Amino acid sequence: MNLLVLIFLSTGAAAQSIGIQNNPAFLNQEMSMEARVADLMSRLTLEQKAQLLNHRGKTVVVDGFSIRADQWNQCLHGVKWTEPTTNFPTSIALGATWDTELIHRVATVISDEARAIYNGWKQDPEFRGEHKGLIYRSPVINISRNPYWGRINEIFGEDPYHTGRMGVAYVKGLQGDDSHYLKLASTLKHYAVNNVEVDRMKLSAQVPERMLYEYWLPHFKDCIVEGKALSVMASYNAINGVPNNINKLLLTDILKNQWGHEGFVVSDLGGVKTMVEGHHQRQISYEEAVGRSIMAGCDFSDAEYEKYIPDALRKGYLTEERLNDALRRVLLVRFRLGEFDDFKSVPYSRISPDVIGCKEHRNLSLEAARKSIVLLKNEKKLLPIDRSIIKRVAVIGPYADLFNQGNYGGVPKDPVTPLQGIKNAVGNNVEVLYCKGAQITPVKVRRGRPIPPRFDKEAEMKKAVEMARNSDVVFLFVGTTADIEVEGRDRKTLALPGNQNELIKAVYEVNKKVVVVLMSAGPVAVPEVKKNIPAVLQAWWPGDEGGNAITDVLFGDYNPGGKLPYTMYASDEQVPSTDEYDISKGFTYMYLKKKPLFAFGHGLSYSKFHYSDLQISSPVVSVNDTVSVVLKVKNMGKRTGEEVVQLYVRDVKAKVVRPTKELRGFKRIALQPNEEQEIRLMLPVNSLAFYDESIGDFLVEPGSFEILLGSASDDIRLQSKLIVN
Repeated sequence: MNLLVLIFLSTGAAAQSIGIQNNPAFLNQEMSMEARVADLMSRLTLEQKAQLLNHRGKTVVVDGFSIRADQWNQCLHGVKWTEPTTNFPTSIALGATWDTELIHRVATVISDEARAIYNGWKQDPEFRGEHKGLIYRSPVINISRNPYWGRINEIFGEDPYHTGRMGVAYVKGLQGDDSHYLKLASTLKHYAVNNVEVDRMKLSAQVPERMLYEYWLPHFKDCIVEGKALSVMASYNAINGVPNNINKLLLTDILKNQWGHEGFVVSDLGGVKTMVEGHHQRQISYEEAVGRSIMAGCDFSDAEYEKYIPDALRKGYLTEERLNDALRRVLLVRFRLGEFDDFKSVPYSRISPDVIGCKEHRNLSLEAARKSIVLLKNEKKLLPIDRSIIKRVAVIGPYADLFNQGNYGGVPKDPVTPLQGIKNAVGNNVEVLYCKGAQITPVKVRRGRPIPPRFDKEAEMKKAVEMARNSDVVFLFVGTTADIEVEGRDRKTLALPGNQNELIKAVYEVNKKVVVVLMSAGPVAVPEVKKNIPAVLQAWWPGDEGGNAITDVLFGDYNPGGKLPYTMYASDEQVPSTDEYDISKGFTYMYLKKKPLFAFGHGLSYSKFHYSDLQISSPVVSVNDTVSVVLKVKNMGKRTGEEVVQLYVRDVKAKVVRPTKELRGFKRIALQPNEEQEIRLMLPVNSLAFYDESIGDFLVEPGSFEILLGSASDDIRLQSKLIVN
């Protein structure tokens, strides 16, 4: 056994190998990774190449060196593993923080835990739990054009600029900052125009060219060009009749040629099968589907690639040049992950399994949950509650003692529910009463007859009312669950499910000091809550420490500063058809026809913030300029508070329909009482462009633009004009 083999065996290197022959060049760390990849590929048979393009393929042995399939993993808000990991708030809650620095820290912690798991089993084959690789299918950067979409818990919001900023921070946190090695390989999901679950494996989204480039692609571009994401997942759906798995415009022309993507494209699970049996209704063969996918730019996939690539090549559906390019892209990422190098030479190999779920990571989860909470309403300053003047509180609602993990996170460990958080906060000095009072899930119907709920509905409601009547304050927790907002199906209404509205009304009738805490992922339409209830929070699905974070806000231990990352519509009637992909028809804050329930960017504080002294570096600019936008913000309150300063623009007169306003900058700041801070935001003039279908490119029209600064999209405090000549 030679020295190289001993090194790999003793350090738990990428693939355990015995009998490596002749010190092959692809294992020589003195060579460039590109040269090493080329050497490895020169040693592969056609069948081995096909195996390596199946993410769950068989182990390939080359000159005695074993290359194990990566097998990929997920980490939307925590590493998905068979053992507990740190669970952060779901992605939509993270989006509500509007805090890119926090998002980067969260993603860094998640990637630390992912590497720690990998390091554990690399050094010890008996290491507990599932043994996955380093390619992670996160983040999801689709946007919530359709508020009924079942996967809103997985995304950052409805705006491409906001999502782009969140996404770039997340990708950089996952992939690390080493110039030579990747910590993880981030996979952007789902490219592109993925926003409906029903028939997602065969539907075709009909998208105007302008909307494709203006709304559905900018955040992907940001995460590729600026974030340097090394992997992109092609979504199941088609765009204008072309399935994304074989969409050359999307996967090659735009992604690889225009944006310079150096990594690989992977199909969604079963992507080839959905083309054959879904989009094409078995009118094409698997060999043709595989060949067309690879030729279009889909580099990596499932078992169909391993099985059908050889015949696809022989039958002319695929060229050897494109096959080699696909494999080169996949292997180069795996080399950059350090899989073919001495284990100890990779800096991320020093991350210990001891960090998984550690106290510091749990504290960051608490911070993220606090920052995500949005104070929607606070009439007569009901909040925060002074613990010293209350003797009894009623904690009511089906969400009061429920933990909702959300999709693609980790196994929770000791998650804190709202009820537990309140008990933690008040101790023995305040009596805490609790009951569900209502059910979240709608009453099921079988053979035309309703199925009784698991408990007596009227008795539970009556119990809640009596508790509310005899309490100093009521905390009422309502929302949706992962059974309602879930991958594979979409909601049919924005109303609260079950009899939760009935519960809210009944409780409010006997006690006016009610705080409603909404715990949903997607928006809910609750006009009566806004009209009647004095204090309302949006608390999302807030992770392991969510109960403590909510309690900190309720009792004033933390001053809320989150902002809505989407529009909360007033009713179902405000929402256009789910089949409409042109957002100018009434979707999002940019084109909404009527007043929303709560606007994009909305979020109150226990402090008041004064905006002043807006200055722009030049009132007249050209297309290649960047404008410096400076203003001052002062905390007028008696508490330390956080504010998200938001910069919007509006084209005063355009030849096409433009948004009423578009987000083009934001910054979350923290201010002490009476502290004033100068804020500077940079506005590239080319970000004022729209996509002109007549020239097939973006265009900044000469003319006047409004520069709008404020606390929400409907709360503009300062404005100025900018002339583009």
